Amino acid sequence: MTVQTAPTDRPGQGQNPNETTDAATVARQRWMSVLARTPRITLETQWSAQYGDENWTHLREPQIGMVMVRGRAGGAGQRFNLGEMTVTRCAVTLSDGTVGHSYVKGRDRVQAQYAALFDAIMLRDGSASNFIDDLAETQANAKRDHARKVAATKVDFFTLVRGEDE
Repeated sequence: MTVQTAPTDRPGQGQNPNETTDAATVARQRWMSVLARTPRITLETQWSAQYGDENWTHLREPQIGMVMVRGRAGGAGQRFNLGEMTVTRCAVTLSDGTVGHSYVKGRDRVQAQYAALFDAIMLRDGSASNFIDDLAETQANAKRDHARKVAATKVDFFTLVRGEDE
């Protein structure tokens, strides 16, 4: 996984603008985001192929709950509560004591479990970085293709002002 060093004097992306975000935190946010958007079958297949003999236990069994989703008026304006969303969280411990966490949208307990397992692997030794980089590239390509298809259907509306309305 390619990690770029983030400036430590830049405010973080959290609620507190005085927080700073270090490179390790930025890298973890990236891989957790990628894992949360990856389908369960992909995570399950990769885990079985690469880490099937890894011993682990649940620190926190997968749990389903709700979170409040907030939006911003116009994308950058005042915050407002958009609504609630179902999420599943999980925490696992590898045999060496490394703890991994995950939060995924929806009610898929198995997806949350595998995302937490890959988080723990990344925290331990980063050996899943190539897999996560491939997932990130696939997700970026899919997003770009979707944006291209949406842009092709864009309609620009305009108003023609005529002088006859006086």
